[in-house]
Amino acid sequence: MDKIQPLFTATATAIGGRNGHSETSDHIVKVDLSVPKELGGPGKPNTATPEHLFAAGYAACFGGALDYVAKQHHQDASQAEITCSVSIGKRDQGGFALAVNMHVKDKNLSQNDLQAFVKEAHEKICPYSHATRGNIEVMFEVVGK
Repeated sequence: MDKIQPLFTATATAIGGRNGHSETSDHIVKVDLSVPKELGGPGKPNTATPEHLFAAGYAACFGGALDYVAKQHHQDASQAEITCSVSIGKRDQGGFALAVNMHVKDKNLSQNDLQAFVKEAHEKICPYSHATRGNIEVMFEVVGK
């Protein structure tokens, strides 16, 4: 397990679980939640799921990690488009698990460079990647120029 010296901490509180409300302590993120119909829930309109929040966070974090790596190689990935899809499903052993598909597109970088930067960002930099490694499936699709 990685031990860290915290540089920043975000705190959120959820009330009502997947059919409730979640909000950060600084009130920047406020979201109503609803279990989707595909999972047997009400699927209320204009609500989110924890998977929405995870996908948004991972996409943003990975984009930052990718640009960091690119800059270490004197290139720019600040305009890379990161689309993160997070799926939830039943596990064979019981309970539920997540799977991630990350689509990374940057037409300003060659396919080979972008592929190498994605690999390095995933293996060495992105904290979401570190947290998921060995726990859930994370697949990448990479599209450069």
